[in-house]
Amino acid sequence: MKIFLVDDDPFFAEMLKYYLQLNPDYNVHICNTGKECLSALYQAPDIICIDFGLPDLQGDELFTQIKNLYPDLPIIVISGQENIEVAVNFLKLGAKDYIVKNEHTKELLWNSIIRLKENISLKQEVKDLKDELGTKYAFEKTIIGQSESVKRIFSKINKALQSNINVSITGETGTGKEVVAKAIHYNSPRKNKPFIAVNMAAIPKELVESEFFGHEKGSFTGATERALGKFEQANGGTIFLDEIAELDLNIQSKLLRALQEREITRVGGTQKINLDVRVITATHKDLANEVKKGTFREDLYYRIIGLPIELPPLREREQDALILARHFIELFAKENKSKPLALSDEAKKKLLSYSFPGNVRELKSVIDLACVMADNGEIMAEDITFYNLEKKSENFLNGRKTLKEYTTDIIFHFLKKNNNDVIKTAKMLDIGKSTIYNLLSQTENKRTE
Repeated sequence: MKIFLVDDDPFFAEMLKYYLQLNPDYNVHICNTGKECLSALYQAPDIICIDFGLPDLQGDELFTQIKNLYPDLPIIVISGQENIEVAVNFLKLGAKDYIVKNEHTKELLWNSIIRLKENISLKQEVKDLKDELGTKYAFEKTIIGQSESVKRIFSKINKALQSNINVSITGETGTGKEVVAKAIHYNSPRKNKPFIAVNMAAIPKELVESEFFGHEKGSFTGATERALGKFEQANGGTIFLDEIAELDLNIQSKLLRALQEREITRVGGTQKINLDVRVITATHKDLANEVKKGTFREDLYYRIIGLPIELPPLREREQDALILARHFIELFAKENKSKPLALSDEAKKKLLSYSFPGNVRELKSVIDLACVMADNGEIMAEDITFYNLEKKSENFLNGRKTLKEYTTDIIFHFLKKNNNDVIKTAKMLDIGKSTIYNLLSQTENKRTE
């Protein structure tokens, strides 16, 4: 920690320097004049201790000049004056402490610097954590894939970072809507401010207004104290409204008013609270269609639509399922302190042949289980289990298969449905019995090879 001592009494300054440098973490630099201090500020001191009675600049003048250049730099004033009014004035201006020169000065200064050091360390920790969050949510690292559709998402996110425009994210469940919202926030100028996520589907209708805007004490039964709403908590940052299509029409009108006026009022209160919030919304529904159905306000739709980002389902992302699978395998190994497993060719084919109705979220669950089931350092096709496959078996076109593979799936589906009755299945599909018998024979031969 670098500390400046600004004092025209060389003996007193050297005494303080010797005493402070008993702590090997302190590097103390003495300035004998105010101008010398100002010219040395490029050295970026962590704390400055200034004498009130300098020969060239009065303490308050030097204090003001330093604060104009570096508003957050902590300053301790050391003075021979015991004038309370002078001390109070400096503290009002932002001095961290006012110490009178006497036999206790060095101990008081020591303790004051310890307190400031703890505060500086805490601020640095917060800054480091925020920088880490920005790195964690760098969208090239959190949105995994190389398909053209993912590249288009990157392009949209880059455009979102260039302004404060609202963003609306659409996509099937499990495609990563909140991941994209966080990537936008933590890479934007608002990254050091709050990111508040609100899931509309998880809040009872009667509590949404209080959840959004907060409430005053006694405003309703159970309101035993004032509570800040999500919008107020997000002030200066970003609020992420997930499943926005589930919002009740009555609350939609209040949300619209808050976004138009850029201010809110707590439930039961009268004070207007100004808002500076970026709004990111998400839904798996078609909002335009919800407007046509009358379940979503048209004026709110145009207010929140901003920059639309549509997330493609995993089945439309070319080879991204394999890239994501490798990512989840490495993640599983890191979390379980084990060696990453290999992925066999048959396992790769099985992954690419499946439609993943649960998208990226489902793929992660499938890979986690496969990592547990695998032996000998490699995930085989039989280690991969798809969830709710029976329910999704009719959704053939969601896969990436050849016409022959689709035909095989269809025949086996109806065979199973008809309890393996070949004649009934052949009639139902208007194909020859020999076609089915040949298919069964080929399948059996593959199993025995």
